[in-house]
Amino acid sequence: MPLKMMKRRIAVFLDRDGTISEEADYLDNPDMLRLLSRAAEAIRLINESGLPAVVVTNQSGVARGYFTEPVLNEIHNRMELLLKAEGAHVDKIYYCPHHPEVGLPEYILDCDCRKPRTGMIETAAKDLKIDVRGSYVVGDKIIDIEMAHKAGARGILVMTGYGREELKSLNSERKVWPDHIADDLYDAVKWILSQKETG
Repeated sequence: MPLKMMKRRIAVFLDRDGTISEEADYLDNPDMLRLLSRAAEAIRLINESGLPAVVVTNQSGVARGYFTEPVLNEIHNRMELLLKAEGAHVDKIYYCPHHPEVGLPEYILDCDCRKPRTGMIETAAKDLKIDVRGSYVVGDKIIDIEMAHKAGARGILVMTGYGREELKSLNSERKVWPDHIADDLYDAVKWILSQKETG
């Protein structure tokens, strides 16, 4: 493979709540974070494949004043510790603390990083030299799929978290459809790795 082509790599972008960890509206306590069944195993498979595992998560609870960025960092530290205990790790965590209309003045912002916009993916692509067009996004909401497609990646909807509810809302009015639907993160990763092998 030419050296030029080896410089950039594909990645797996992961939503947090409802995808890696149990859905908890505006989780504000690190001790309350619980990994979903097989989530650590799934991320370990990503790690073993050599692909970066990158978390991209909307956290407007910061804007709304439900918790601070230091508390959010503590929550992410706990998630990383729980993953580490099962031999897995994420390469980077990106979050959007903003809301376009409500909350603390310093966080009210119609930003580019709030899903379904692609700011977090674009930043990760620069930081980690990722080829977004060959990458995957896994999440339990349609906004994750929308973000994937806007960025040129493939989007996988999982049936954990809000996934089943979101799937029911898909109809002809929605212009987006997942590239794959998986029971959970583990099944999503198995599908991604099968695509990588055949592609």
